[in-house]
Amino acid sequence: MPSPVIETHRLTRSFGAHRGIIDVDLQVEPGQIFGFLGPNGAGKSTTIRILMGLYHASSGTAQVLGLDPLRDAVELHRRTGYLPGELALYPRVTGREILDRFGSARGLRDTTYRDELIERFGAEVDRPTQTLSKGNKQKLGIVLAFMHRPELLVLDEATSGLDPLLQQEFITLLRETASDGRTVFLSSHDLDEVQRVVHRLAIIREGRIVVADTVDGLRRHAPRTIELTFDHDVDTTALARLDGVQVAGTDPRHVLLTITGPVAPVLRAIAPLDPIDLLARPADLDELFLDYYRSSDRPEATRAH
Repeated sequence: MPSPVIETHRLTRSFGAHRGIIDVDLQVEPGQIFGFLGPNGAGKSTTIRILMGLYHASSGTAQVLGLDPLRDAVELHRRTGYLPGELALYPRVTGREILDRFGSARGLRDTTYRDELIERFGAEVDRPTQTLSKGNKQKLGIVLAFMHRPELLVLDEATSGLDPLLQQEFITLLRETASDGRTVFLSSHDLDEVQRVVHRLAIIREGRIVVADTVDGLRRHAPRTIELTFDHDVDTTALARLDGVQVAGTDPRHVLLTITGPVAPVLRAIAPLDPIDLLARPADLDELFLDYYRSSDRPEATRAH
């Protein structure tokens, strides 16, 4: 088995009395698009800055591409494309000058792919960056991260400021990158952006990993809903007694069920009630993620594979 591209063990960073990250365990395999989700302030950027050698860890270990992020920072940065959450650019130079400087530093001689990315995202490269909107700066950041075809892309809120069409183009670019055997570590607070493209994901809340799984794995545990309509009043007592079922609403002719357990017992209990209509909706991942974000009682995952 190839070695993980990113591996951390009990990674912790404290900021005095302020919470940083605590015992973060991550494992990202080659060729994966790995989603790293959490609300703002959860610890996503702190984790990324440690992985990129920009912060010291208070304790624990991290390896990226088999390298120590601090000791091997030059080698790591050569092999990585990094788009920070707050992209800082030289204000008085043009985007093209910045791309040329970074390309030269990385030994990039063939600019064909770089120029394709400029065209693809409509990046404005001939004006001083201080005159660019947030979205245009973000386009430039994407080109900077991807143009040298790095082994690993570390992307922090990468689609911030992009319009919906370019967000979809970015998702396509991620898929192409993974198909090429390269690895993506994608940090975001946007579930919709991540669930369409990632192979695995981890959710961080208040500095700790609370769950790590595939999207399909999370969906199996997410609540499903069934709406029932009747032409007569019904007694929902039998439904409410079922494991993993919650009955909502007070209208005896319109019943909403939230289901986290098996479906078959629910269907058997529904049939004798003789509904005239049934509408089933798929698992609500948004609600599941919000539950992970706000719950203080959920057992924490110990490792993200």
